[in-house]
Amino acid sequence: MIKRRKTRPIRVGPITIGGGSPVSIQSMTKTDTADVAATVRQIRALATAGCEIVRVAVPTIEAAKALAAIRREANQVPLVADIHFHPQFALAAIEAGFDKIRWNPGNIRDTERVREVVGRAKQHRIPIRIGVNVGSLDPDCEAAHRNDLVEAIVQSALKSVRLLEGFDFHDIVISLKSSDVLQMLAAYRRMAELCDYPFHLGVTEAGLLAASTVKSSIGIGALLAEGIGDTIRVSITGDPIDEVKVAQRILSALSLRRFETNVIACPSCGRCEIDVVGIAKQVEQRLKQLAATEPRCLELTVAVMGCVVNGPGESEHADVGLAGGGGVGVIYRKGQQVRRVAEAQMVDALIEEVKHILGEGSGFGVRGSGQEPQPVHAA
Repeated sequence: MIKRRKTRPIRVGPITIGGGSPVSIQSMTKTDTADVAATVRQIRALATAGCEIVRVAVPTIEAAKALAAIRREANQVPLVADIHFHPQFALAAIEAGFDKIRWNPGNIRDTERVREVVGRAKQHRIPIRIGVNVGSLDPDCEAAHRNDLVEAIVQSALKSVRLLEGFDFHDIVISLKSSDVLQMLAAYRRMAELCDYPFHLGVTEAGLLAASTVKSSIGIGALLAEGIGDTIRVSITGDPIDEVKVAQRILSALSLRRFETNVIACPSCGRCEIDVVGIAKQVEQRLKQLAATEPRCLELTVAVMGCVVNGPGESEHADVGLAGGGGVGVIYRKGQQVRRVAEAQMVDALIEEVKHILGEGSGFGVRGSGQEPQPVHAA
């Protein structure tokens, strides 16, 4: 069971970040923000995929002018304005009704302009994420810690935290991102000792889908396993929908939230005597369909095993399991053998047993972590 770091709660529209709330999923649009139709379309697609907070870049005056229309047409999820260099764009986002501001302390350093943005954010009860990126640190902090990038990252964030606190502003979320997984891990661990603000986790510039999945799973997953992290964004060079899918799987793997039924399937080595790959794919699809109408299905563990070495043991420990061999499968329910079926009936038999357990209405999650899973409902 993961014991999460205690943080103060910060409201982003209807979503709470920190304070023990479920770890939320974020992504970012990859359209030209000035193109209202394209940006709204992508926001809606992300919301449908399960993204709970969406960020949009505001790099130009044209983008800033589009924010009000985007907010009116995309009201499914909280929206965050990503601000660099131009504090006036943050003011435009606040007036447009955006739910949060993100800025990088490395490129907004005019204290009086910051005071103006903070005052307006405080008036509208809009939080600010101090988003530190190793590629654009506070110049003074970078100069003072040239041989210790981790400390430069942390001190850049702390400098902005102190600035905002000096204006009596405390609705703060912090991110400390690097494309180096070890730097990112060290920075968040160090900051966790220094404050109680909630953290937005991510490995920045993590690359294409395969590379980012690995880096993000290690970086974000390691911190979440230690109880550090309150909201996450997986950075992928590509479709932002993939960012949401990978984030969901990271949270599901740690049993922090459940977005799909936990399907255990053996890797189909030379001992395998049934079509484990084909059966597992069918089972995953059928369970996904079932979960759409019966969310309790997300709480189950289903095993698809293809030999006598690990098959019986894994199947006994799952809620429902299959141990197959020689074209015949033994079906388990709650650790007990319930029947034997031919290979052609294996998928149907597993799904029937899942429905049987759902009908009983109790005793879910034999392999659970001890935490109550948090299912998601698409916005």
